[in-house]
Amino acid sequence: MNDKSELIFVYNADSGVFAGIKDLVHKSVSPKTYGCNLCGLTYGGVSMKQDWKQFIESLPVKVTFLHKDEFAKQYPKYALAQFPAAFKKDGAILDEYLSAEEINKQNTLEDLKKLVETKISKD
Repeated sequence: MNDKSELIFVYNADSGVFAGIKDLVHKSVSPKTYGCNLCGLTYGGVSMKQDWKQFIESLPVKVTFLHKDEFAKQYPKYALAQFPAAFKKDGAILDEYLSAEEINKQNTLEDLKKLVETKISKD
């Protein structure tokens, strides 16, 4: 990745207060059936885990987080992608960087961080 690249993480969840409340309840009541492993690994109750936030801030690239409805509005061409996912943006070019399958295979926040580090180091 170069210094002009951007990494866009997309949650498998919609934005908004009501969607957030619904997701919080689902994560709390039935975490194994919750559809966003990215949310589950990187968020505590209602806020981003400090360890993940510090990790993201240490990366050599700009990082943005979007909900799938926000992503679909900004990048309609990719609205049918599987989420959660991460995309690499270089100028006007957007490519899938981490697939839903890759993210969903991660069992811990440490696993996710290692996946991101490995991918960036190969880029």
